[in-house]
Amino acid sequence: MQFIDKVKLKVKAGNGGDGIIAFAHEKYNPLAGPSGGDGGSGGSIIFEADSNKSTLLDLRYQRLIKANNGERGKTNKMYGASAEDVIIKLPLGSVVKDINENRVLADLTSNGQQEVIAKGGKGGKGNRHYATSRNTAPEKCELGEMGEEREIEIELKVLADVGLLGLPSVGKSTLISMVSAAKPEIADYPFTTLTPQLGMVRVDGFSFVMADLPGLIVGASEGKGLGHEFLRHMERCRLLVHVLDMGHEDPIQDYEDINQELLNYPGNLNQRKQLVVANKMDEEGSEEKLNLFKEKYPDVEVFPCITLLNEGLDLLLYRIKDLLPNIATYPMMEEVEDNHKVFTYEKEKEFEIINEGNHYWRIESEKLQQFIATLDLHQEADALRFGNYLKKIGVDQALRDRGCVNGDTIAIAGIEFDFDEGEL
Repeated sequence: MQFIDKVKLKVKAGNGGDGIIAFAHEKYNPLAGPSGGDGGSGGSIIFEADSNKSTLLDLRYQRLIKANNGERGKTNKMYGASAEDVIIKLPLGSVVKDINENRVLADLTSNGQQEVIAKGGKGGKGNRHYATSRNTAPEKCELGEMGEEREIEIELKVLADVGLLGLPSVGKSTLISMVSAAKPEIADYPFTTLTPQLGMVRVDGFSFVMADLPGLIVGASEGKGLGHEFLRHMERCRLLVHVLDMGHEDPIQDYEDINQELLNYPGNLNQRKQLVVANKMDEEGSEEKLNLFKEKYPDVEVFPCITLLNEGLDLLLYRIKDLLPNIATYPMMEEVEDNHKVFTYEKEKEFEIINEGNHYWRIESEKLQQFIATLDLHQEADALRFGNYLKKIGVDQALRDRGCVNGDTIAIAGIEFDFDEGEL
């Protein structure tokens, strides 16, 4: 099966249904009053982690995922039907980012985990909500809110405890096939493994997931040989097992080359705990090369093996079993270092204030736009609701903090008004 680990698409949640204006017509009560029902909520777009999925292939040719709108309200105070949510299942390890905001929306790491990516709009209120003692027959209703719309990127980063790394054809696929039920393609030529292979390994009742990652080459951190695509799958691995071919001409240089690529890649991969497997110890000259390696790197833990014959792997597995409980996981986190940003969850800003100069201030807010779309600001009641909402989310105080004064012009979603300390 073709392995797809990054896709871009748009998601559009459903709009809320509009409330309606209606009046009850009862045989013996001609003044029964307003009976306009509320609109239903629009469907949300929800992503769910599914351990049975391993690729993003089924999303590759989807450009838009769209939920249905809620229905309009009905007479007799009846609600319009809410639209069903759209649930999309993704593999474990999927990271969902908002492209325009450079923000992580979801990090799907546990089976069944659900995250709302685009929230459906709320339904508008019918005219029955606006009846007062002074206005018993209001001809006013509320429009439904717009559903959220996003342009997103979904990136699959293999979720494994242990990652096998090394040059192509050093024996990684053979190793994972010997210690787990994984059955990767094995052949004596470079790049046999082009997609990550996962295997469950059990040692005396302790189990962990091992990933056979595609072979790296010099320049991988710069994108050579699909290097970036391969390296990012190591970001979740808690422990790296570096497989060296001791029959190769210079395994020390191989070790240094790969570690240089880890150092160059912006993800702190070089700081992960690393064990070394000295493979193919039956090759001529392998003992001498192993001794030279130990002399140069006396602090590195090395496990001599012949993976093809399943020799020497028990000691490696028991060492992994001892190490893993004491190594933390690597979730998405925020960190700015050398101008490189690793994205994280952050509370969505409700608004942004931009000083255009000459006492003119512009406020950008998707939430405010959605709220304003439900109002008729020519109506006194809606204008009051608008002002109260600005106070509630802190717009007035934020403007004061930025230096806004009485008489300055405020622009929000195409609406302009003067800033008044006593009214905003």
